[in-house]
Amino acid sequence: MEMGNQHPSITRLQEIQKEVKSIEQQVIGFSGLSDDKNYKKLERILTRQLFEIDSVDTEGKGDIQQARKRAAQETERLLKELEQNANHPHRIEIENIFKEAQSLVKEKIVPFYSGGNCVTDEFEEGIQDVILRLTHVKTGGKISLRKARYYTLTKICAVQEIIEDCVKKQPSLPLSEDAHPSVAKINSVLCDVNKTRGTLIALLMGVNSDETCRHLSCVLSGLMADLDALDVCGRTEIRNYRKEVVEDINQLLKYLDLEEEADSTRAFDLGQNHSILKIEQVLKRMREIKNELLQAQNPSEWYLSSKTELQGLIGQLDEVSLEKNPCIREARRRAVIEVQTLITYIDLKEALEKRKLFVCEEHPSHKAVWSVLGNLSDIQGEVLSFDGSRNDKNYIRLEELLTKQLLALDAVDPQGEEKCKAARKQAVKLAQNILSYLDLKSDEWEY
Repeated sequence: MEMGNQHPSITRLQEIQKEVKSIEQQVIGFSGLSDDKNYKKLERILTRQLFEIDSVDTEGKGDIQQARKRAAQETERLLKELEQNANHPHRIEIENIFKEAQSLVKEKIVPFYSGGNCVTDEFEEGIQDVILRLTHVKTGGKISLRKARYYTLTKICAVQEIIEDCVKKQPSLPLSEDAHPSVAKINSVLCDVNKTRGTLIALLMGVNSDETCRHLSCVLSGLMADLDALDVCGRTEIRNYRKEVVEDINQLLKYLDLEEEADSTRAFDLGQNHSILKIEQVLKRMREIKNELLQAQNPSEWYLSSKTELQGLIGQLDEVSLEKNPCIREARRRAVIEVQTLITYIDLKEALEKRKLFVCEEHPSHKAVWSVLGNLSDIQGEVLSFDGSRNDKNYIRLEELLTKQLLALDAVDPQGEEKCKAARKQAVKLAQNILSYLDLKSDEWEY
């Protein structure tokens, strides 16, 4: 059927489908909850389109009926995806963790900016725990979950940074008002900035419903204008003081643009992040070295060169920019463990081979420890090759083998021999590290 002769009902269905398609990316990327304004807006649009589709008269014609069915199915698919995004178990998990952070801020930080006591270690430890747990929330590659996790982490890390900056700067400010009349005004602005800092924290954490980003931005811009209007009479120390307060205001203004910046730069998509790409590059080379070692007929020939290159990879990871992003920090931490585990594996292999060259009398307990170390070396080789989940039979088998080696070490009696005690302690630590590494490899973490 040519466009000019197309049935009006088909034309209308195509118009509706075009409108539905125009909000598809908004639905896919929706990272909020079902009580958010944007959720209700998208739900309302899609529901209205369903009614529009249902009202199209098919006149009993098969092709129009099929077209209407397809349009309805596509709209219903997006409605379902919107609902799943808002109610996904991991989205709820993110929200619950965020609520814990809100409680910490209400209890420890809001009083601080109202003239209460200093920020406590309990708050700092609590926030660190919240950040760590958020980095471990699985997103399954879903854009909506990645955005939700990123936005939540960004807000909490911003609060952490605001507080840290404030605590660091407090001892040096303000200047004495005796220095110059303009200092009194700068001090007054500084007091307002500190109050605004507390308001910003409450706003970022959603514990202040009376404030908006727009109004707070106007307040900060007004304070900036007050500072710009001051005559500091060429006094360097006063100019520097004003500059420091201006920098504080600019930093606070930056925090107000966090969410918009994340959307425009796709900062939540760490798969394209420069630091993550560098970490992945290091891990790729580490895996190549690991495979060469595990598959080599005479691996001892590779030990020296492999260790040298692996140490170089550790150096490259040290240079990775964390960008104040806890997910990048966690990715780097895990990569360092991966490389370091392979170095430890080589070290143990070298030690076991050197031991074979020197046959001498030794304490039975010391010999028993070395026997366990030989077993641990073999198990570690299997753990390095393991690529599964905690539900795999092989994971359970490896975990049991490592537990048996720990029990064997526990049964070793050093009989007062300090050398045996030290050797057993090192062997226990190695077994525990291999167990931890097995857990790390199987926890399905993602950035």
